[in-house]
Formats: sequence, C-alpha cells, structure tokens
Amino acid sequence: MPEEPADNERVLVIKPSSFGDVIHTLPAVSALKNAYPGWNLQWLVNEEWAPLLADNPDLEEVIAFPRKSFRGIGGLIKARAWARENLAPRNFDRVLDFQGLFRSALLAKSSKAKLIAGFARAREGAPFCYDKKIDLPDWDQQHAITRYLELARAQGADTANPESVTFNLPPGEPVEAFPMNRPLLALHPFSRGVGKSLTEQEVLEFCQAMLKEDPGTGVLLLGSEAWTGGNLPANAIDQMGKTSLGQLIYLLRQVDTVVSVDSGPMHLAAAITDRLISIHTWTDPAKIGPWRKDAWIWRDGLLLKTRNLEPGQLPEERKRKNLIEQLRRRTGRLLPPGTMSRIANAAGPNGVFKH
Repeated sequence: MPEEPADNERVLVIKPSSFGDVIHTLPAVSALKNAYPGWNLQWLVNEEWAPLLADNPDLEEVIAFPRKSFRGIGGLIKARAWARENLAPRNFDRVLDFQGLFRSALLAKSSKAKLIAGFARAREGAPFCYDKKIDLPDWDQQHAITRYLELARAQGADTANPESVTFNLPPGEPVEAFPMNRPLLALHPFSRGVGKSLTEQEVLEFCQAMLKEDPGTGVLLLGSEAWTGGNLPANAIDQMGKTSLGQLIYLLRQVDTVVSVDSGPMHLAAAITDRLISIHTWTDPAKIGPWRKDAWIWRDGLLLKTRNLEPGQLPEERKRKNLIEQLRRRTGRLLPPGTMSRIANAAGPNGVFKH
C-alpha cells in the first residue's frame, strides 16, 4: 500500500493506556478525522479507559482490549491470538501505534494491516514492526500531545495551530442529588505515582484555608480511594471512592476550578478547563502538565501560568521521586509547610483566575 493516505481508509488507532495518555491522544485523532472525514477510525483501548471514548464523534468504533487477561509472557501469545481473531478480520488499511511498546506493536502486526506507522523512538523494539517510522529530533523536549500530533501530521493532518486542539470527551454520567447551588472547587489529592500524592493532613489544610478564604465555596474531594483521614471541615464534599470514570467527567464539568496532583484526573481536568492548578513534584510540567496555556502549575515553590513555562525550566527529576516519597511518609508532608494555603489562596475568588 502506498504511504499517501486515501480518503476512505479503515484505520486503527492503538493507544490502550494509560488514563492521561489516552486523553493526550484525543487531539491527534480529531485532527485525523478533520483531514479525512471519510476515514473509518477505530480505537483500541483498555477496557477500564473505554468510557473516555464514549460517544466520540471522531470514531466509528471503540474496541475494548481486555488487557488484564493477558499478563506475563504467556499473555503476549494470548494477546497475539486475540488480535488475529478480533482485529485481522476488520481489514484495516492503516494502523497508527501511538503507544510505542512491544505489546502494542505486536497487536499492530497481528492485525494484518497494509501499513503500520509509529515513532522511530518507540521502545522495546517496536519500530521493527513499523512500515513508516516518524522521527522527532526534539522528542525529549516535546509535550506528549505534541508528539501525538506529529504522528497525525505525518499522515497528512493539519496540526499547524496546536492551541486550537480538540478534546472530544463525553459529557459524563450525572451524579444524583449532587449540590449545585453554590460555587465548587474540586481537589484531587492522590495519585498512583510515587512521590505525587498529598497527605491527608495537607488535604485538611487546603480545605481549612479555603473555608477561611471563601466560606461559600464547597471543596469537592475526588479520587478513586475512599477518604480515611477523619472528620472533614464543613465546606468539604466527600466524593472519594464514590464515583465512576463517567461520573468523574461529569463532576469536573460542573466545578468552577480544579486543583490536582499530577495524575490521570489532572489530565482529564486539563482537557476540560483552563481553570486548573496542577501540582508537580518531580515531573516536568512542560512535557506532561496542562496543555492549555492559561492553566497554572506549581512546582518547587513556583506558581506559574503554563504559557510562561520555558522548556527545560523544570526538568524531570526521576531520581528524586523515591526520596520525595520517603520524606512524605516520614514527615506527613509532600510539600513544604504553607504550600497548600498558598495554593488555596491562588484558587480562591481573589486568586489567579480572578481576571
């Protein structure tokens, strides 16, 4: 098959995970659909993240991949067989491997597509499976969304204006009897990543600071883990461990402002609103932080609007994450004393989003 795309291709997008990476891929897929309205676009995604793609107007179908059924070396053999049974019969013309790992490349190859495209810098030998390799010289300095847009551009999509990207997320699932009669601020305090989660004491400090700053604003606590930190202040609304992914999307659409640690829900919030403060400890916010230029980030004592963040200004310090986690466990703090009060002031009615 020639590399020049046709107008009526059947195209498979492979981006099974993770939470944030699926969201980061949405603009690239939207750009592809804009370039080729006649494409039949299908997306292979892990079952747990499929709700992020519900009712997506860019897609003809969402293929839920049962990733948890294919663990270990034996799982690779089963995954290959699954792809031959579930992907190959769909007769794809083109596969775009946004994941860039051995497993995703194996799935792409097993689909029997006529052309497979991916990144030259993909890992685990994945590029050996590609017919078309996209080489990005400044790979290490690019935001994840920029990388994925470049893969779309290599297929002929127009990505000249990266600030106009589209995140086609579903409206979400309404939460019954949820209080909407006052201003709401969402706080997502915990992350699965090492050295990223706030402590329960810091959550309480934030809620207390917001109560002092603006008693009329409710603090909506969100996350997959149930709250175990004792009594919450009167302004706190505990939804931790109580919402599905669809309900999380809905709630983030209802609130006025979001404060979140570096996590999947932060990336979801960043796709929905620019009224966001993202808290980073060791990750580079220029590469994986909020995409919207009017969102804010906190790291190393600095509170900056995203548009004012220079590439390489706050580089990833992966070697610090275990030390940060050790200090968190020993001291009961992820961040320096007073930081949560400062962030609460910034998120309040007289803070950074006032104008």
